[in-house]
Amino acid sequence: MIICKSESELQLMREAGRIVAKTHQLMVQAIEPGITTGELDAIAEKYIRSQGAIPSFKGYNGFPSSVCASVNDELVHGFPGSRKLNEGDIISLDIGAQYGGYHGDSAWTYPVGAVSEEVKRLLTVGEQSLYAGISLVKPDVRLYTISHAIQEVIEAAGFSVVREYVGHGVGADLHEEPQIPNYGVKDRGPRLKPGMVLAIEPMVNIGERYVRTLEDNWTVVTRDGTWCAHFEHTVAVTEDGFEILTKLPSQS
Repeated sequence: MIICKSESELQLMREAGRIVAKTHQLMVQAIEPGITTGELDAIAEKYIRSQGAIPSFKGYNGFPSSVCASVNDELVHGFPGSRKLNEGDIISLDIGAQYGGYHGDSAWTYPVGAVSEEVKRLLTVGEQSLYAGISLVKPDVRLYTISHAIQEVIEAAGFSVVREYVGHGVGADLHEEPQIPNYGVKDRGPRLKPGMVLAIEPMVNIGERYVRTLEDNWTVVTRDGTWCAHFEHTVAVTEDGFEILTKLPSQS
């Protein structure tokens, strides 16, 4: 069942989303060659807790940290730790905050210093695919129309869409119905209604779409070792369109 949120619930989710967006802003300021993924995690957790919120991921199904920090060929669910970032790396940071019992969830892939032209294009296409999907959110649109738009942008650029991991509904639970694949046939799937809240999150590989999980049973990497990107916003369906909850007003 897809849960539609009331205005009072959306207000709590707006605050959770603001905290997540501000945490990402702090990550951008902190990312530089030499910093460790564990140091980024500590900055994020300190800020989230300072806002009266709880890191959504810490302890979730046993996950040990406040953010997922995935570097280069790591797609999702990377453990923060002693790994230092190097010039030319990319890092995907997936951040969640629970405020007043409701979650905000957003991921972004950032360059570390100067990156190659191919990697710049990967990041551009990943972000474009996210907004291509979000731009179609409004009442009565069928869900997989969003999925189709994401897939079109990614594959037109010559990259591949990961199929094992999908977006999801979000609210009082971090993962709710519906599942939102990043590929699909338009005009299929459930119709969107005001009050639905969706975590839309394209996952893009430079090479083949296939991934595998490392021995830690969490970190997901590309099977062919090519680099990958992950972009995600929490988006509410409004009466006439959408509202991005994990974006600060000052952000373009």
